Amino acid sequence: MWMDHRAGNQVDRINGTKHKVLSYVGGVMSVEMQPPKLLWLKENLRRECWDKSGQFFDLPDFLTWKATGELSRSSCTLICKWTYSSDGGWDDTFWKEIGLEDVLEDNYAKIGNQVLSPGSSIGNTLTSESAKALGLPEGIAVAASLIDAHAGGLGVIGADVKGHNLPCENEPITSRLALICGTSSCHMGISDKPIFVPGVWGPYYSAMVPGFWLNEGGQSATGKLIDHLVEGHSAFIELKQKAEARGQHIYTYLNNHLDRIKASGPVGFLAADLHVWPDFHGNRSPLADPTMKGAIVGLGLSNGLNDLAILYLATVQSIALGTRHILECMQAAGHRISTMFLCGGLSKNPLFVQMHADITGLPVVLSKEVESVLVGASILGACASGDFPSIQDAMKKMSKVGKVILPNLQDKRFYDKKYQVFLKLYEHQLEYQAIMKGI
Repeated sequence: MWMDHRAGNQVDRINGTKHKVLSYVGGVMSVEMQPPKLLWLKENLRRECWDKSGQFFDLPDFLTWKATGELSRSSCTLICKWTYSSDGGWDDTFWKEIGLEDVLEDNYAKIGNQVLSPGSSIGNTLTSESAKALGLPEGIAVAASLIDAHAGGLGVIGADVKGHNLPCENEPITSRLALICGTSSCHMGISDKPIFVPGVWGPYYSAMVPGFWLNEGGQSATGKLIDHLVEGHSAFIELKQKAEARGQHIYTYLNNHLDRIKASGPVGFLAADLHVWPDFHGNRSPLADPTMKGAIVGLGLSNGLNDLAILYLATVQSIALGTRHILECMQAAGHRISTMFLCGGLSKNPLFVQMHADITGLPVVLSKEVESVLVGASILGACASGDFPSIQDAMKKMSKVGKVILPNLQDKRFYDKKYQVFLKLYEHQLEYQAIMKGI
């Protein structure tokens, strides 16, 4: 599972090699990628179990195998998580150097030697067994897959924005950033030429939109972090009871509660004295440091529902501040991003969306179809079946703008100051680590 960080020791050794393939994952491999996980399995499974292994799959490729019986892999999964190169394939020296020379056997048969572009037909159609299990007709086309976040990016980033008065309307598609936000968040930016951004995965060629290079920033815990802090608060039971009494989701209730307790100023100002550093599960981007910890500064002795609501607000703000940090690093490296396209579970939360607009200063586009990951998957299927000649054509026809949220620019000074504090929290954590080092 991507969120499993047990392979920390293995990824440290891999990064210690400074192998050239690491330049295409932001300079440092993440513990969430597959080589360290494979190495952990090799070093922790019984040897006979490792030796008997037949295939190692990413979930998208496992699903196409289950659907068709084909062992082919998507170039998206292999390029983004396994160090496969779109022009050079596998690098034997990397796998040998990290102690996984086993995967070279039979021309990389266990991890993939048949590589297909997303949206291309697998070859075999849906098997009778899979058709029965899924309730679908036997023999329909099956497309080479995308990772779920990349499918979400594909589902939103190509929407026709004419008539919405957005800065990206008269700019190339490379001015758009797709933000897929759920349990974690992924920040997908594309470019005509490779852009190397320290701490941000990529550049990956044709890993999401064909013909474009992809950089993928990310936050390892976003929706998970919000749930963790809200559900762990002493006022959570009271929150749950009051939300149920009103027939509301707990986050709808919290958003309304913040409106009730705010003074004359904007809701965001309620968290002026409460600051959160959101890396409770390490930092994926742009620091690429899985050892980072979370922090909360500004707590008092009270712990009622008002306190829970403001902690929730400060946590949402911290996630948006983390997005701003990633965006600034991408912009500094050469990306020119003017509009964000949000999808995923958190994009259904108005507070989360508005905070991202206000804190980054960028307009946010929400898709008409809220389940944009399914739109991206449908685009792939529509290409594999021949209904569209290309992914780009399918993107334009199948992605629709639902709603546009503009930033409250009058609040810019406040969020600039919150961002200053946010960066200080990182600096201070490094200082604490230095003080405690060697004990």
